[in-house]
Amino acid sequence: MSAERTISSLRAGDDVRGVYACVRKDRLKTRTGSPYLALELRDRTGSIQARAFRDADLLAGRFERGELVTLVGRVERFRDDLVVEVTDIRRVDEAAGADGQAAVESFLPVAYRDLDELDGFLEHLCSEVYDPGYRALLDSLLADSELRAALRRTPCTRNGHHAYLGGLLEHTVAVATLARELCDLHRRLNSDLLLTAAIVHDIGRTREFTLGAEIGLTEAGRLLGHLTLGQQLLVERCAALAGGPDEAGRLALLNCVLSHHGPGNAPGGRFATPEALALYRLNALDAGVKGALEHGLSAGQE
Repeated sequence: MSAERTISSLRAGDDVRGVYACVRKDRLKTRTGSPYLALELRDRTGSIQARAFRDADLLAGRFERGELVTLVGRVERFRDDLVVEVTDIRRVDEAAGADGQAAVESFLPVAYRDLDELDGFLEHLCSEVYDPGYRALLDSLLADSELRAALRRTPCTRNGHHAYLGGLLEHTVAVATLARELCDLHRRLNSDLLLTAAIVHDIGRTREFTLGAEIGLTEAGRLLGHLTLGQQLLVERCAALAGGPDEAGRLALLNCVLSHHGPGNAPGGRFATPEALALYRLNALDAGVKGALEHGLSAGQE
């Protein structure tokens, strides 16, 4: 099999030779006590279980979970599932040929929606913010090429809703679109505050994840989480920005960001504004519906 062959195209009886991400690696024992490796391999199209019965310990020493591996094996059917019976496996940087140049991000799932189109929607939503301070903040974020690139590649979660490259941009556009519609229904809402908060509510995600053979956490993401990272990013940006939101506007925006997973995360343990409550509900709506569509209704109701 060529390296371009995707997991979703594999069928029972296929010979496999290619590069995949190893996202699970367990050393188990058969009923007779012999060791074997139980693996899960993934590319952008899906995942497949794999196992190695011969030379399990030798093969296990050649790679670790989270690395790209070069695999040789054969696809078999086991209990109605496809499984790769592994004959050889090693991390990519030990493999000969061009496989060592493979980009790890190319093995992560990616958004189905067109990212250029989503980028355009994001710019349009920013243009509907008219408060000078909030608009200056959004314009500065849009002008940051590194941040824009991070928005396009960052997932929204590791294993939950929008857990793929571009998921953050897709979720952000969805929540901001819902916010705009809600403001049309409830004219007493501060539309500039709610729309700005919807656009930046998950901006801390851009500092939370590492992207390799799987989605991991940065040290800051592990220790602080995206709420605190988002607060830090916005405080830094506002401090460096002439003509940004005034003190009252910054505080209202930060309260929305810190409480978008519930009032328990905000100072005082409560929503400070109707806009903060609205953002919490809209974020949960998009995350819940997307989770149900991707993982089933039970996931969407968690």
